[in-house]
Amino acid sequence: MAPTAEAVVRQWFKEVWDEGREEAIDRLAAPDLVVHGLGGPGAAPIRGAAEFKKVFHVFWEALGDLEIAVERTVTEGDTCAAYCRVKGRHVGHALGGPPTDHPIEFTGIVICLVQGGRLVEGWNCFDFLTMYQQIGWVKHPLP
Repeated sequence: MAPTAEAVVRQWFKEVWDEGREEAIDRLAAPDLVVHGLGGPGAAPIRGAAEFKKVFHVFWEALGDLEIAVERTVTEGDTCAAYCRVKGRHVGHALGGPPTDHPIEFTGIVICLVQGGRLVEGWNCFDFLTMYQQIGWVKHPLP
């Protein structure tokens, strides 16, 4: 019996993001994985595990001490929504600017379609604006 959608999503965040295990992407993602919302406004979806690994490397190079905690999930059949808290430190150039060593903490939601124990499609909405403000690249407009 295949694991539940929630179990796969929790395993994904634990192994891929918290533990930095790139090989878990191949095991937990379907070969034709589609990921929305991580390429910037208007960007095409990321397609396939090989393309997703590029995103994985950007975040792992840019953010040290990376931790993504799944704080809450809502599951309906093969779909799981996860509310996540992201913590880390800006330590690398991969996001497009020099490292600042500033701590970051922000939240986001991902909705995942899981079939046969693997992620098939994901829709991401993370508060990257807050991350950029914490890094110091975007000024907060309020006093």
